[in-house]
Amino acid sequence: MKTFVRTLTAAAVIAAMTPGFAADVAYDADIVVIGAGGAGTAAAWAAAEKGLKVVTLEKQAMPGGTCKFSEGIFAVESSMQRNWNYGLTRDEAFQKIMNYGHWRGNAKMVRAFVNKSADTIDWMIRNGVKFEKLFSNYPNGLYTWHIYEGRGAGWINLFMQKYKDAGQTLLTNTWGESLITDKSGRVIGVKATNKAGDKITVNAKATVIATGGFFANKEMREKYLRFPTADGLAQAGKTGDGIRMAWSVGGGSEGLEVQASYRPGPRGIGTTNHVAATAKQPHLWLTPKGERFCDEKIMLEWPFAGNALERIGGTMYVVYDQATLDHMEKDQGIDLGVGVMVPVGTKLNKFQTEFADAQKAGWAFKANTLDELAKMTGMNPDKLKKTVKAYNGFCAIRHDEEFAKDPAYLREVKTGPFYAVKSVASSLGTLGGIKANERFEVVTQAEDPIPGLYAAGNDVGGMYGDSYDLLMAGSTVGFAVNSGRIAVESASEYIKTLK
Repeated sequence: MKTFVRTLTAAAVIAAMTPGFAADVAYDADIVVIGAGGAGTAAAWAAAEKGLKVVTLEKQAMPGGTCKFSEGIFAVESSMQRNWNYGLTRDEAFQKIMNYGHWRGNAKMVRAFVNKSADTIDWMIRNGVKFEKLFSNYPNGLYTWHIYEGRGAGWINLFMQKYKDAGQTLLTNTWGESLITDKSGRVIGVKATNKAGDKITVNAKATVIATGGFFANKEMREKYLRFPTADGLAQAGKTGDGIRMAWSVGGGSEGLEVQASYRPGPRGIGTTNHVAATAKQPHLWLTPKGERFCDEKIMLEWPFAGNALERIGGTMYVVYDQATLDHMEKDQGIDLGVGVMVPVGTKLNKFQTEFADAQKAGWAFKANTLDELAKMTGMNPDKLKKTVKAYNGFCAIRHDEEFAKDPAYLREVKTGPFYAVKSVASSLGTLGGIKANERFEVVTQAEDPIPGLYAAGNDVGGMYGDSYDLLMAGSTVGFAVNSGRIAVESASEYIKTLK
């Protein structure tokens, strides 16, 4: 394995001896990777495996980004699926993805991602990642979700340790600020800054941007997104640095969408919270005025739920009665799972303890009457009672005349006390920004490649249409890892052409 030595300026030597003195530090590399989330980590280790000299920059103190919290990764025609006799093909998956996005995506890019996905599972297994099972996001869904042990943090920490053991460089608390180009327009590295104020130059033959999107950038959200006011989850550091750098050297723009969803309670409420789990069910969903606004079963396609919720202002109340709570808490358990963490049939035995905390925090409510519930939540009491009466009528005849919800999920709201859980529009991140081709070369708006520049993960547009594709469970992580690998393969070929 090749190693390399960084070049230190005289200022850097002085800085090492002088507290608080900022330094100029230079590194030489074959590839510089900007960002160490799912896409960046995959790219960094893929490059290191090839014996290339790699420098990876990570804005946060630790690698991983939001991918640390992920549960699994998309693949089709994988060895796990074949061993399970699961017959979804690459052709079928490709068509489903493109049709879901109304063919607004980059078809060649989507095909490259789908075709690479099975090999990526084998690659992860060869590198020590252990998978628990195949899973689907919803009943009768597609089993494309390969659930790994230790969540995303497990394989990211593993790959980063292998990367460092191979003598490669990871610079944390360090962010890219501008790309370096030569007179011909080739990208030949990046200028960066770290938390200590050091100015860092990485001279590299190829650059891979993988900074995770722009949801933490208020100005970019308001300028580009349909959901500028959605409440983001764990978006620290995702300020669009890589996207803006790519655009500054002529890269085109594509995508600029958001991974819309909804979240019960304030930030920090965990996936396994049992009060939150009651709101991740197709109960009665009401606007702040007390009116129904959708077929609540769309929670199975939570990007759809995010779309519907954002349209009515981004806040709703999930309402149910004591009989429904008994069903979830004591009888059959929840009808629909909350990811892999709270599966179908889970009895919500932590509800009472966690409800007390939720009440105190002001996002869960319990009342003996609907009038009392309206007063607690601010809903209009007359509209609330009118809505509940109509809904109970639909439940009685087993037909939802308003939104045609599946009768299996029609449950009356009659038996007090009554409960309401406040939920808000949220996002797991942005999707897109940089225009790239199927080789994950950054391209101009006219689709001409910018030599030496590549991009991966949520910085790249072209994978999705107007909504995140939940048909293919695990596709965000899958896109990140596969695009990172493909970008490095393309960059490696490019480097061989340089004199």
